[in-house]
Amino acid sequence: MLEEVKELLSKKDFEVVAQKIIPKAEKKHIQTTVGLDTLVGIAWESLMNDDIRTLGLYGMGGVGKTTLLACINNKFVELESEFDVVIWVVVSKDFQFEGIQDQILGRLCLDKEWERETENKKASLINNILKRKKFVLLLDDLWSEVDLNRIGVPPPTRENGSKIVFTRRSKEVCKDMKADKQIKVDCLSPDEAWELFRITVGDIILSSHQDILALARIVAAKCHGLPLALSVIGETMACKETIQEWRHAINVLNSPGHKFPGMEERILGVLKFSYDSLKNGEIKLCFLYCSLFPEDFEIEKEKLIEYWICEGFINPNRYEDGGTNQGYDIIGLLVRAHLLIDCELTNYVKMHDVIREMALWINSDFGNQQGTICVKSGARLIPNDINWEIVRQMSLIRTQIEKISCSPNCPNLSTLLLQANESLKGISVGFFRFMPKLVVLDLSENRSLVGLPEEISNLGSLQYLNLSRTKIESLPVGLKKLRKLIYLNLEYTYSLEISLVGIAATLPNLQVLKLFSSKVYVDDKLLEELQHLEHLKILTANIKDATILERIQGIDRLASSIRGLFLRYMSAPRVILSTVALGGLQQLAIVDCNISEIKIDWKSKERRELSPTEILPSTSSPGFKQLSSVTIINLEGQRDLSWLLFAQNLKTLVVYDSTEIEEIINKEKGMSITKVHPDIVLPFGNLEFLHLYRLPELKELCWNYRTLPNLRIFKVQYCPTLPENIASFVRLAE
Repeated sequence: MLEEVKELLSKKDFEVVAQKIIPKAEKKHIQTTVGLDTLVGIAWESLMNDDIRTLGLYGMGGVGKTTLLACINNKFVELESEFDVVIWVVVSKDFQFEGIQDQILGRLCLDKEWERETENKKASLINNILKRKKFVLLLDDLWSEVDLNRIGVPPPTRENGSKIVFTRRSKEVCKDMKADKQIKVDCLSPDEAWELFRITVGDIILSSHQDILALARIVAAKCHGLPLALSVIGETMACKETIQEWRHAINVLNSPGHKFPGMEERILGVLKFSYDSLKNGEIKLCFLYCSLFPEDFEIEKEKLIEYWICEGFINPNRYEDGGTNQGYDIIGLLVRAHLLIDCELTNYVKMHDVIREMALWINSDFGNQQGTICVKSGARLIPNDINWEIVRQMSLIRTQIEKISCSPNCPNLSTLLLQANESLKGISVGFFRFMPKLVVLDLSENRSLVGLPEEISNLGSLQYLNLSRTKIESLPVGLKKLRKLIYLNLEYTYSLEISLVGIAATLPNLQVLKLFSSKVYVDDKLLEELQHLEHLKILTANIKDATILERIQGIDRLASSIRGLFLRYMSAPRVILSTVALGGLQQLAIVDCNISEIKIDWKSKERRELSPTEILPSTSSPGFKQLSSVTIINLEGQRDLSWLLFAQNLKTLVVYDSTEIEEIINKEKGMSITKVHPDIVLPFGNLEFLHLYRLPELKELCWNYRTLPNLRIFKVQYCPTLPENIASFVRLAE
């Protein structure tokens, strides 16, 4: 028998005998499409042809290539094809191989064990998984040939039945990628262009004056059939109700500044009309600022608003119903004008690459000279072609820079974005010497950066400093001289060992202090120090003592400023969280704690002062109205998390490694809560992301798990006692 086993082993490959279930395809959101049905049919028929392994879709920017690719992706979802997995990857102009690998592995692997691996190991892992699958790889926005072998993607063949589809602006890359077939995506015909423009503007506006319809056709014709231009200009005109406004639009689009020799230039000129239609100069500055980020970069809304406030574009009273609200209003306006795009994660936005080109083109005075915004990416050294003396805003996000050793003269530089440079280890003395007007300095996500030069003290105008997710080991003494600093972010700085005692005296103007998941814990001394920060409006804090947690909730000004709360190493029979005191809480993490009971105190101070016979009118629900993210890791003492019912607006819930949890929401406890609070109807009505990992005793989620209306991603791993009907629902949700 042993000999027989040896013979079988020599013939078969048992490297992988079981794999985790992943969804075959993920549906993409698609806006209104016109004129794509025929192309979708042609592309689909080509993909189903056994002789076509690689398909290239090419056409100018904004013509609808990504939308066409999304339609193809969704067709795989709807038809439940025989393919094992459909993978969507955004490549962009300054792609990096590891970035592509990370997107593929993020789709193929439910865990994150691969994140710290080298490029070669990631390639091997991708190859080992895909060579056993019949896959479809959708590559969006190729700018040059991509070596799929280096990434780890096995070539599609007739034998493996796999397919690759990619989008690209030029036909040449289709040849470089050895596409078996190429399909050109053209601009819309005049009739199709008018239909898309009519839908975007709306019949109410078009019928508001007898002459508007004819003028609207003229405006639509100026868009040259480009879907992006039709959508952007159409959205701009959707509120123009008078004949004069439409005539003015035609005059602007006919002006000499909009006449260019090539299609790309004409389109940028047409799109500029939407920019010109923005209400005021401050909103225009906010829009142009967004072009600082790389292509396809997802920009966090609150971070963007912080930049705008520090730059002086919007109301400086950020946290008193001023700048923050105004910032969200501007973002909404730019999204509705199709100048920004809402991402799947609702707190992020991004720019279409053609809109970004238009913004950079505007900033450079329509291509005539180097602009005051400078964006560089992909370089290993800081480029030497930068005119530092005129640049106001500089972006070196996601580059390959390993060390900064220059000493530029930057008399006008106000923003320097240097985040997400994985190889950056140090910044030399001299770099910050001549930046007298620098207001925003973002060094976040430089995971190899261990220190800053002392001459940071020269940055006398600095208001915003972000060091989150770095390996910085100490803060320079020069930091104490930054008297104008109002924003300091030290979140996820696991190597930083500091005491913040004395911060109120050295940085008296701080309005934002972020410490979430750092090594700085609030104790008696720091609690007293925080009370002396008179202007503090936003605080994220780490607490390991239940007594400190209780005390901080009793200090109204401090408690109301808390946006993030990280409870770690806390051991207590009971922990009380007040929905009144922590009314601004947005993010909560409970890690490595032993807590027998988590009690929610929802009663207001006014309610406590009433006699038992008096009734206080209920004006709103009693829960955490802003709490959107909860993470629970290695929590002992809890059999259920029914207190989460008080987080009615929760969008992300992650529960890991908690051996005693049997239910997420206990039905009996839940019903008793909803009986007292009728406005809490169902748990998790707004939940979008749910991840349950290594919960050996978990037997129930919640009684309405089948009717979670907004759930997008539902992952369950290593939860052996979870009933099969729930596991089936998980697969259905995915």
